[in-house]
Amino acid sequence: MSHESRVLALWCPDWPAVAASAEAGVAAHQPVAVLLSNRVMACSATARMQGVRRGVRRREAQARCPELYVCVADEDRDARRFESVAAAVDAIVPGAEIVRPGLLVLPARGVARYLGGEEAAAERLIDAIAGTGVECQAGIADQIFTAVLAARHGQVVPGGRDAEYLAPFPVSELAVEPGLAAVERAELTGLLTRLGLRTIGDFAAVEARYVASRFGTDAISAHRRARGEPDRPPSGRALPPDLEVAQRCDPPIERVDMAAFAGRALAVQLHEKLAGANVACTRLRVHARTENGEEHARVWRCAEPLTPEGTADRVRWQLDGWLTGHHQSSPTAGITWLRLEPVEVVSSGALQLGLWGGVGEDEERARRALIRVQGLLGGDAVRIGVQSGGRGTAERVTLIPLGDEQVPASDPAAPWPGKLPEPAPSEVYDPAPEVALLDERRREVLVTGRGILTAEPHTLMWDKDECSIEAWAGPWCVDENWWDAGSAQRAARLEILTENRGALLVKCTAGIWNVEGRWG
Repeated sequence: MSHESRVLALWCPDWPAVAASAEAGVAAHQPVAVLLSNRVMACSATARMQGVRRGVRRREAQARCPELYVCVADEDRDARRFESVAAAVDAIVPGAEIVRPGLLVLPARGVARYLGGEEAAAERLIDAIAGTGVECQAGIADQIFTAVLAARHGQVVPGGRDAEYLAPFPVSELAVEPGLAAVERAELTGLLTRLGLRTIGDFAAVEARYVASRFGTDAISAHRRARGEPDRPPSGRALPPDLEVAQRCDPPIERVDMAAFAGRALAVQLHEKLAGANVACTRLRVHARTENGEEHARVWRCAEPLTPEGTADRVRWQLDGWLTGHHQSSPTAGITWLRLEPVEVVSSGALQLGLWGGVGEDEERARRALIRVQGLLGGDAVRIGVQSGGRGTAERVTLIPLGDEQVPASDPAAPWPGKLPEPAPSEVYDPAPEVALLDERRREVLVTGRGILTAEPHTLMWDKDECSIEAWAGPWCVDENWWDAGSAQRAARLEILTENRGALLVKCTAGIWNVEGRWG
């Protein structure tokens, strides 16, 4: 690998925590933790000094550090706050690409020549970012992944020695940076560790043909990184013509909600063109022009090919950063023209399989239809289910508007004493219809305060339909929020097998039976 293709990475540690504390005006010395699904996903250095770690629950983190400032993860906030850092780099050298908020990469050749060498360039850029009040570390290497890993250690890797530098690191480091790894990379590194390949050097020593025959496409990419090679060999193919999309904004975009609407519409148009050319975008340039003639552009680099939702998210994040930023390059007027331009594309076969078995014409048509419905009827009109925590059936699914962050209402990994045993019903009723359980003498069956049935269930009455009960199991009793009279609830669940309605889940609350779900 020649010196001409060197990469400089700029990494801001604990960026979600840094952005959250800046947004809330928290003092620099106060420990901060950012939560996702009630677990710590990022924390400040001062919080780590007091025992807070990624993955611990909120209650445990606060027990270790009582003065901990806690906030919820917010990708919009992270991207909006990072624009000032990207603008500080742009003021010295253009061409930086955002891998994710908190991580930038740029070609090292030009900046090294301009600033008197690689180490001098890194120091100059670190100082520029420090001027925004943000700490930063730099790394330089031949390949992007190596440069990012070197940035985490503040090191410069000599030319041609990427593989040698990577060899001693644990193989789990191949998955540590989400902006450069597919979602299944953690499973791959766990498998490699169990196979005895504990370091990146061990994995690199395996012949490429064995990796290709045993593992999937992502493993091939990870293997190339371990060997210090480019993720994808140069294709030599030019971009298909006329892939970019543009829109004149009238009235000018001045608010974040306007930016989100425009970005979503342009994302749909862009992916229609990409699908027509049978390609997918991995690097995207967002270009905007204001009423005062100011030009703003930023390139986003992605680990996996962008979906329409991923494209819309990045456009929204970027416009939010420009419109609400407080740096010198912030727009002085509304945005009147917006363009999305693919900088790098791959075959559409690189996209992961989706709900319809693949991301082809049917997948794109379905996504566009959902986005159109959402645009016509409002953000809450289209919602998707996210696994949540709870004891019953309805509580274990949180419905999230399409495009929003998929955060469940409660932690599904938390202990839920009295929860319904697996498997869960395949059909859930909302609202739950009221029924009656009768014994052989046609008397109503109830649940006592000790959680015992008053008689053996024999018949289910549902809308004047009489069903014979062939078998039953339970009851499973729960006593929720007993300390709060306003929200306290006692209930008991029963699984029953009926002659003509199949297997049902019924719930008794305050002497009333309802059907919660059905096993198909």
